[in-house]
Amino acid sequence: MEHLINQNVKNIEISGIRKFFNMVSHIDDLISFTIGQPDFPTPEHVKTAGIDAIKKDFTSYTHNAGTIELRKAACDFVEKKYGLTYNPETEMIVTVGASEAIDIAFRTILTEGTEVILPGPVYPGYEPIIRMMGAVPIKVDIRKNKFRFTLEMIKPFITEKTRCIVLPYPSNPTGVSLTESELKEIASYLEDKQIFILADEIYSELTYVQEHKSIASFLKEKTIVINGLSKSHSMTGWRIGFLFAPESITKHILKVHQYNVSCANSIAQKAALEALTVGIDDALAMKREYLARRDYVFTRLDAMGFDVIMPDGAFYFFVKIPDTIPLNSLDFALNLVHETKVAVVPGSAFSEYGEGYFRLSFACSMETLEIGLNRMEQYLRIWE
Repeated sequence: MEHLINQNVKNIEISGIRKFFNMVSHIDDLISFTIGQPDFPTPEHVKTAGIDAIKKDFTSYTHNAGTIELRKAACDFVEKKYGLTYNPETEMIVTVGASEAIDIAFRTILTEGTEVILPGPVYPGYEPIIRMMGAVPIKVDIRKNKFRFTLEMIKPFITEKTRCIVLPYPSNPTGVSLTESELKEIASYLEDKQIFILADEIYSELTYVQEHKSIASFLKEKTIVINGLSKSHSMTGWRIGFLFAPESITKHILKVHQYNVSCANSIAQKAALEALTVGIDDALAMKREYLARRDYVFTRLDAMGFDVIMPDGAFYFFVKIPDTIPLNSLDFALNLVHETKVAVVPGSAFSEYGEGYFRLSFACSMETLEIGLNRMEQYLRIWE
């Protein structure tokens, strides 16, 4: 029966991040710098709120868009943190993680043959959905611009078929963000164009150089903002994401969401309400620790001679493989595992523009980082 499967589905691949993780996760004594998941536990008060929800039998369907209490809290959160104003009744949807928010946004705005402009290298979760919609991903090589996805990089790729531009910042895999002036330039240029912006801001609470600024501050009417609690509150498995957009957009996205999942998990919604209210600043302590780790990892990688750009946010380094190592990114990552039992994600998992690089996640303890980086330093001696 396989010949009857949707060809658009048959043509996509499992995420290269997960594929590599599954290849090496069985290895004993492995130091893994692969999966982009906080190593901190979900805050205790948030877990307690989830437990209380179960005990109080809060286990039924909620409003399709989420409980009004959570929607209000989410809108209050982005207003206090980023100066964004949304109506919780009509301009906000609680989703099953940021991944579902991305999925339902694309399924609402994309049609056959339309184009979506993406930076490259890029998180692998966008392109498969775009292709399943029959739309065309247009990737822009931002390696020559220090991984900055600026207007100068975007403009040459805009055509009459362009339907959406994806702005993931801070970026997975590079950790690079966008400045307020860069965002203003993009917004100003797109003001009179019929093009959506999908702003994936899931790492907005984990910035180290400047406070996060949303492009929705400058072009709200065309922007779909994606956010959630996975990274900010270490709630990856709770699967709570947020989608913010004007009512003219969300009223259609909500229909797709409704037929997709009905609503987000009711118990997780109660935990999320606690996270956004009592735990509004829970990310700050984690951010301080990530910052210390970032600075340590940069010092070590730089001392080893790696060509590396300091990340503005998130918890990743995207590192160039030295020219002295004649291996593609997959073979490099496999060889590194074989020789030192250190796992990083091959850059090819982040599109063809990630080839020649690897992603290193520093979402792990300082002790783990030290052990893994010591092993990497020994590995480099093999190639001297």
